[in-house]
Amino acid sequence: MLSEKDRRRYAGIEAAKLGHGGIEYVSGLFDMDPKTVRRGLVELEVSEDPAPSRIRKKRCGT
Repeated sequence: MLSEKDRRRYAGIEAAKLGHGGIEYVSGLFDMDPKTVRRGLVELEVSEDPAPSRIRKKRCGT
C-alpha cells in the first residue's frame, strides 16, 4: 500500500515512461485526476523533497 505522495509519484513515473498520452492513460488506469499525475511528474523533477516525512494520517472514512 503506497502513501498518497508515493502513489502520485509512481503514476508520474509510469506516465513519463509512456510519453505522449501517458498522463491521460495513467490517470484513467489509476483512477486519479490528470492534474495529480502532472503534480507527480513535477515532484520527480525537484531534487529534494520539501517534506520527506509528512504523510497524511489515515481516517476511518467519516
